[in-house]
Amino acid sequence: MIRMKGVTVPVVTPFTADEAVDTEVLANLVDYLIENGIDSVYPNGTTGEMLKLTVDERKLVAKTCIDASNGRIPVFVQVGAPTLRDTLELAEHAIDIGAAGIGVVTPQFFGVNHREMVNFYVSVAKAVPSDFPVYLYNIPQCAGNDLTPAAVNEILAAAGNVVGIKYSYPDFIRFNQYLACGNGDFDVIVGPDKLFLPGLAIGCVGVVSGCSQCHPYPFVEVYRRFMAGDMKGAQEAQRQAVELADIVKAGANMGYFKAALEYHGVGVSHMRAPALDITAEEKKELFAALDEYHRKWD
Repeated sequence: MIRMKGVTVPVVTPFTADEAVDTEVLANLVDYLIENGIDSVYPNGTTGEMLKLTVDERKLVAKTCIDASNGRIPVFVQVGAPTLRDTLELAEHAIDIGAAGIGVVTPQFFGVNHREMVNFYVSVAKAVPSDFPVYLYNIPQCAGNDLTPAAVNEILAAAGNVVGIKYSYPDFIRFNQYLACGNGDFDVIVGPDKLFLPGLAIGCVGVVSGCSQCHPYPFVEVYRRFMAGDMKGAQEAQRQAVELADIVKAGANMGYFKAALEYHGVGVSHMRAPALDITAEEKKELFAALDEYHRKWD
C-alpha cells in the first residue's frame, strides 16, 4: 500500500465565473504543488468545498487531479458524502481512475451513534479491495459528529485496510489517543496547519494542510528538516508556516486561498455561492501581506 506522509495538500476546487469546475486552473495547481515538493494531493475535502459539489463534479475533480499528477505523486481522494450510497460510488470511481487511496469524512450534520459510525466505515472499507488504503477523517467542529478512539479500534478490528486518520481538531490528548489505536501500524495525520511540527514530534506522520497550497515551501521544509534531525531548522520553518496561515486566514475563508494562488500565478478562480470571492480591497491587502511575507522570509 502507498501511505500518506509528509505534506499532503487538500486542494481547493477552482470555479469559473459562472461556477463551473475550472479544470485548467486545477491542473495548473497540481503542477505547481508538485514542482514545489509536496508529497501528495487530497481533492474533494473540506478545503475543496466538497458539500457544494455534485457526485459527478467530485468525479471530475478527482480525475483532473490524477490526470495532472500523471503518476508523479499519489492522489488520495476524499470520498465521504452525506449518504453511504454516494460514498461507495465515489470510492469505486477513485479506484477506477487510479487513486492511491481514499479519505472518508465522518457523516455530517445529522447525528450518528457509535454503532452507526462503525457500520459506516466498515461498510466502505469492505466495499474496496482489501489492499486499498482507507483513511478516516474526523473534523467534528464542521461535521457535527466525532469519531472516538473506541470506534476507531472497533473499525480497525473489522477492516484491515483502514490505515490511518486525518484529525482536524486541535486536541493533543485525542491525537495521542489515536496514536495508541490499533497494533502500532495506524498512521495519524495532522489537520491543523499550525500544529504540523508538534504533531510530528509526538509521532504523527504528516499533515493535510490547506494553507500549504498558498506557499508550499515552509511546510515542505518542516518535514524535510524534521526527518533530517534538524529541529532548529524545523522550528524556523514552522514559524514561517504559522505566519503564512495567519495571512491566508487558516482556512476560515477559501476565497483567501484562491486569491493567494492567483498571486502565485496558478490562475484566477472563484468561489461558489453562497460563498463570495474576497473583495478587491481584501485582495489588495492580501497581496501586500504576501509581498511583505516573501521579503521577510525568501
